[in-house]
Amino acid sequence: MSREPAGLRADGGHERPVRAGVIGVGSMGTNHARVYAELRDVELVGVADADVDRAAEVAADFGTDAYGIEDLLDRVDVVTVAVPTPYHESVARQCIDAGVHALVEKPFVDDLDAGAELAALAEDRGVVLQVGHIERFNPAVRALPDLLDGVDPIAITANRLGPPLNREMGDGVVMDLMIHDIDVVLSLVGAEVDRVAATATPDEQYATAQLTFENGVIASLTASRLTQQKTRTLDITARDRLIRVDYLNQSVQIFRQSRPDYLRDNGGVRYRHEVVMEQPMISTGEPLKRELQAFVDAATDGGPVLVSPADGLRAIDLARRIEADAESTVRSVETAENAENAETAENAENADSSEGRQ
Repeated sequence: MSREPAGLRADGGHERPVRAGVIGVGSMGTNHARVYAELRDVELVGVADADVDRAAEVAADFGTDAYGIEDLLDRVDVVTVAVPTPYHESVARQCIDAGVHALVEKPFVDDLDAGAELAALAEDRGVVLQVGHIERFNPAVRALPDLLDGVDPIAITANRLGPPLNREMGDGVVMDLMIHDIDVVLSLVGAEVDRVAATATPDEQYATAQLTFENGVIASLTASRLTQQKTRTLDITARDRLIRVDYLNQSVQIFRQSRPDYLRDNGGVRYRHEVVMEQPMISTGEPLKRELQAFVDAATDGGPVLVSPADGLRAIDLARRIEADAESTVRSVETAENAENAETAENAENADSSEGRQ
């Protein structure tokens, strides 16, 4: 089924509003509905959800209508897929078959081969398929390519920490939180990962990973749902500077190398080492709004797809490598502890037997 594209006016607007919808209106999907309703030249035509009462409630909140998926796809040009991850593949395929451009929330799919098939199908049908890695649209992250021009990173450190959630989470902390930093780091380094070393708590609520890239860059990533202070930072170390990104404040600080010197002070000698810090001006704004605007532009005006299915698949593949290594480490620790406990029990039993013989 072909889709009539939204035409362009001479002033850069559209001849008619771009018709948008959202499939899956949980917490994230509801935010997508809100932003579509706010975007210029976009009309939120409707929402869909397996929970029809929830769909009706969200539709009423934003002055739109609730539909089944097929009926919604008949009415829209673009759609966000924000259903639970196991259903991403089937719903995205429905969108592509209907000729509707789709933004699929992260993680892109459960099955990497199926994700590659979706990407090929979308390209064959001329349908834009974008993956919802929202941190790529954080203004501070968008500023990094210019700030890293001519800079060779040595190491990258990412911390994504926060307190326990009061709702059930299907994914562990790697696939839910760390995957944001995985995607950002992969986009910045531009090389394949050579080695992975990771560990995590048995409940998968806290995880760390050390990555070594083929070009020599090393990265250390930590994600937590157990930390009482919310932190979202990214540090990029080069030989002559440290670039620090604060995702929450949408700010960047650059700490430049300064030379230490010795000063004479009242006949004595004093050591001084000053820190030179710059803070570039960042045009702040809501990352989700920038993400959806970029998606609409790609779908209607032929703009670039800034987070492609290939990007989404690379992030999932690395997240799974991290999860597998962390699980292996946890098993090794548990096996060692069990062996130690068994040895202690055996020693105690032997001691009791010896005392009995005496």
